Amino acid sequence: QLQLVESGGGLVQPGGSLRLSCAANGFTLDYYAIGWFRQAPGKEREGVSCISSSGGSTNFADSVKGRFTISRDNAKNTVYLQMNSLKPEDTAVYFCARRRYELCTTLIPGEYDYWGQGTQVTVSS
Repeated sequence: QLQLVESGGGLVQPGGSLRLSCAANGFTLDYYAIGWFRQAPGKEREGVSCISSSGGSTNFADSVKGRFTISRDNAKNTVYLQMNSLKPEDTAVYFCARRRYELCTTLIPGEYDYWGQGTQVTVSS
């Protein structure tokens, strides 16, 4: 059974940090680009960041550039999203997803085939 499982969400004050994890079960992440997406209430799902299979290439949405970083540990079959300087507008459910290719060239949700269940991130004082 192919599964992606996100963890690490929670409540944090503005300016704080969180690190999200995306662990794969049932398949190896080595051959796939992985993306992070988020969806706030009443809004469409949007791409946040992605990383190529080797980790050598990354992309970020303009709204998170300079604040978020993405990394992967293929030995642990896990991808991470480090979120710093969090803002209230970062509040959303965060999802990770697998792209069926090695390269991270798009943050369009339709280009990703397997999705996790999501983890809630709330930024509030």
